[in-house]
Amino acid sequence: MQVHKDLVHLPHFKNAIVTIGTFDGVHLGHQQIIKQLKETAAIVGGETIIITFSPHPRSVVGTYGGTVALLNSFEEKVFLLDKAGIDHLVIVPFTKEFASKTAEEYCKDFLFQYFKPHTIIIGYDHRFGKNRVGDYHLLEEIGLELGFDVKEIDEKVLNEITISSTRIRNALLENDIKTANQFLGYPYFFEGEVVKGNQVGRTIGYPTANIQLNIQEKLIPSDGVYAVSVNLPPYTGKKYLGMMNIGFRPTVDGKKRLVEVNIFDFDEMIYGQVLQIHVHAFLRNEVKFSGLEALIAQLEADAINAKVLLGTLI
Repeated sequence: MQVHKDLVHLPHFKNAIVTIGTFDGVHLGHQQIIKQLKETAAIVGGETIIITFSPHPRSVVGTYGGTVALLNSFEEKVFLLDKAGIDHLVIVPFTKEFASKTAEEYCKDFLFQYFKPHTIIIGYDHRFGKNRVGDYHLLEEIGLELGFDVKEIDEKVLNEITISSTRIRNALLENDIKTANQFLGYPYFFEGEVVKGNQVGRTIGYPTANIQLNIQEKLIPSDGVYAVSVNLPPYTGKKYLGMMNIGFRPTVDGKKRLVEVNIFDFDEMIYGQVLQIHVHAFLRNEVKFSGLEALIAQLEADAINAKVLLGTLI
């Protein structure tokens, strides 16, 4: 898959089959649209193109403001779309100036000028242009004028996307990893650099990698203990099994929210390296124990439980 961040230097696309969206999560609903893109491209001998925006439009316009909790970082989205077999991903800088384009300018001066589409595939409820006045019917009219087709994404698929995205986010915030992963079609994952902590885990026989997330907008599951697998380095590296704690470690100090991973059967110095953590199952809530002995006993039970669950899930 080719990734383009500059509209000026886009290649000449052959029978471009285009869709537009955030594709955050690249979950099962999104994968139905990707399937439709690929099927259409195969019929006309075309190339599949996904147009997305950065930063998220809601963080630039409207009443939302602020950051948006993301299911994917940019790198993760690129990996998932590449894996899905998309030919081109175009990242368009979303600015207030871009948002001020009229609907006609959006269609003619953006979509047609840069992509010369054979077919644009969008939902019936897709809105674009200043004040979001542009819709499917306007795009269809301009398509007739300029010579490209417009196809509608099935309402059922669109509803599934909306429901899936909401349910994934809610599930991750409610420790319901099983539901999140079912809707994603893969185990939820994130990345971070290993940084030095206070090394308490090492003194009790459960050394942990203290993870500093690579992007702050990434949605992290709620506090608790999880069964995970770890890729070192991300994507292509060796896979290890382990367990992860997210929270304030109330038994130890309880001052700062941390993400820590105990990698089973692992004893290497990896400070400064990036781990990719795949979340497979929720084990338990974070609790405050009476002391270190009680904590160690629970960690022993957690490790056994994690190994059993990972043995069935991976």
